[in-house]
Amino acid sequence: METILTSAPVLDSGNTAWIMTASILVLLMSIPGIALFYGGLVRQKNVLSIIMQTLFLVAVVSVLWVAIGYSWVFGTGFTETGNPLGEVIGGFDKAFLCGIHVDTLTTGQIPELAFVMFQCMFAIITPALILGAFAERIKFSGYVVFIILWVILAYFPLAHWVWGGGFLQQMGAIDFAGGTVVHINAGISALVMCILLGQREDFHRGRHITPHNVTFVFMGTSFLWLGWFGFNAGSGLAADGLAANAFVVTHIATATAAITWMAIDWLCNRKPTTVGACTGAVAGLVAITPAAGSVSLLGAFCIGLITPVICFLMVAAVKPRLRYDDALDAFGVHGMGGIVGSILTGVFATQAVTGEGGVQGALYGDWHQLWVQIVATVFSIVYSAAVTFVLYKIVDKFVGIRVDRRIEEEGLDIYEHGETAYN
Repeated sequence: METILTSAPVLDSGNTAWIMTASILVLLMSIPGIALFYGGLVRQKNVLSIIMQTLFLVAVVSVLWVAIGYSWVFGTGFTETGNPLGEVIGGFDKAFLCGIHVDTLTTGQIPELAFVMFQCMFAIITPALILGAFAERIKFSGYVVFIILWVILAYFPLAHWVWGGGFLQQMGAIDFAGGTVVHINAGISALVMCILLGQREDFHRGRHITPHNVTFVFMGTSFLWLGWFGFNAGSGLAADGLAANAFVVTHIATATAAITWMAIDWLCNRKPTTVGACTGAVAGLVAITPAAGSVSLLGAFCIGLITPVICFLMVAAVKPRLRYDDALDAFGVHGMGGIVGSILTGVFATQAVTGEGGVQGALYGDWHQLWVQIVATVFSIVYSAAVTFVLYKIVDKFVGIRVDRRIEEEGLDIYEHGETAYN
């Protein structure tokens, strides 16, 4: 009788080195990327509150992730045993990284510990995006309780459904690096939060609150742009052609979006502003995220052209008309950018990238994929909005979320943290 020998998986040092590098790049998106980007956009009296909120997120989400998050998203304890909770979370079989050792390998023949850290960075950046909506008016204590509960109840389950073998992944939804899990999830939550919190005391229709440090905004954008290559190109978990394609389309969509927003700004406001160009770049980064593993250069150009137009309209026209105070346009850029990118993935996905037999979009004749993307997008919107609404009401009742009027007027930095950014 012939014996068939199967070799054990062998660690791929190239893939491992790339994923560890990509993890560092994604961490740069939060600290210092988001901290500088949002910190520059607020007023001088509130910049430290943004920095502290971001720093806290990096610390607390990292602990939550290794304790239960990774197991909830990628564990299989409940799904393998038929536990009904398996429809919501994977299980507790990998809680505190139980059973994961230095020689445990996962997809792409990389150490599972490297994969744990890579996904940890996604869990960190997602709630960090929400900060821009309620900037300059939230209690740090209320923020701490809310954000911990939000990560557990909004991020972990949605990440499982899309990436951990949940029903959206089984349905065939494409989300290469976080269109639904990260940007729609955070963006919709940001919208709900800013509406429930209400406007800042000095918010007036038509009055622009000037950023205190545009140089910080540029620096933050630069870190985001750089870090996004790890975000997108790393999501294939290998140093291969798919990663190279994700690298190219990410850069081109972003460059196209920055130029497009600048042109619109120039036409509408007669000045091409730095903040506008930076905002356009971020919108392009957001929109290409779900599509980076399935679209070609054509899709990147189109996404880079379409997204900033829609996001600009949300920021410059819809927000003033509806009078919700999305302070730093977290919803207008991340929420809408994620929605547009997720849907356009169903239009521009091509087998030239996904391979023979892979998914393709409506532009290439597969209208089913577009429908799947719409369903996944709508579900993400509804779920994020519902969870955020309930959590806000609970935390506001027992802890309180909005600061007193005097604190808001004089600045969160000195009252909430006992410090000032500039002396």
